[in-house]
Amino acid sequence: MALQDNKTPQQLELEQCKLKIKQLERENSHLTLVNKRINEQLNAALDGTGLCLWEQHIPSGNLTIFNQQWGHLLGFTRQELPAHISSWKNNLHPEDKDWVIEAFDNHIAGKSETYEAVHRMIHKDGSVAWVSDRGRIIEYDINGKPLRIMGTHIDVTKEKRYEADLAKLAHRDPLTNLLNRTALVNAFEQEKQQQKKHHLGALCFIDLDGFKIINDHLGHRYGDSLLIHIAKALTRLCKQFFAPTDATTEQYRFHVARFGGDEFVILTQCNQVERLTEMANTLLALYRQPIQLEGETIRIGLSIGISLFDELDEFANVCEQADKAMYSVKKHGKHNVLFW
Repeated sequence: MALQDNKTPQQLELEQCKLKIKQLERENSHLTLVNKRINEQLNAALDGTGLCLWEQHIPSGNLTIFNQQWGHLLGFTRQELPAHISSWKNNLHPEDKDWVIEAFDNHIAGKSETYEAVHRMIHKDGSVAWVSDRGRIIEYDINGKPLRIMGTHIDVTKEKRYEADLAKLAHRDPLTNLLNRTALVNAFEQEKQQQKKHHLGALCFIDLDGFKIINDHLGHRYGDSLLIHIAKALTRLCKQFFAPTDATTEQYRFHVARFGGDEFVILTQCNQVERLTEMANTLLALYRQPIQLEGETIRIGLSIGISLFDELDEFANVCEQADKAMYSVKKHGKHNVLFW
């Protein structure tokens, strides 16, 4: 005690400062550990939900990524994909890039309260990833200019693919991948709206001759293969006659559909009787002789009815006319073509 009493006030103050420093160091170590564990818990929670939390220093463009999901989403490591705004911009899908950057810049400029965009990005392997991106400015500098923005980045690729599959099921024949009846009606109406007074074209109704016998004899799996074979032939011929690669030949939009069973329909802008006749005769020639399919030799015929239309015609009427022309072919020998 005597020695303590002999210490000068400066020495006593120094010792108290040293004790205070040690105490602060212990508290700092504790807080650092707590912060580390909180960050670990946050990252685990974010990684579990597929959500990426990000923050950008706006003047420099530097990004702070609080978990690994952003890199994982695009297939890059941190070393391959620097945490910078340019990395994000460079990996935006070309078709989305302009409007997404504009939406981001609009928020930075104060033109919108938040930044929100559901867009595509390019994966390292070239595939497309969908993300739901949100953010808002959280700090301004002393001059009122935006300093920091924080947001979330969620991988919604699975959801978008699911939506695409549902849309495909709603508009595509699942066996042949051609349009279904509903989709063809929609295509007719859309063409009519776009063309208005110049909505001209033709509808070709095609029914297979003898399909039921083949289907019953060889089985439904073989029947399905035959339908796929014919669907491919129709698509190939339409490209040849209505969308040729020859730049000097006039091109027409077309749609190929399966109405169910063994009924197919071609809808085209072309209303030239000569070209339509040539296309139909080429199709008939393909199946005039027996064909080889999955080790079987079969004969199949096609009855084709064609109806020309203009802007005054409704789809139901055009389809009925082509259908009647097709049935007339059925009654008079089959495997032929007739215009309404």
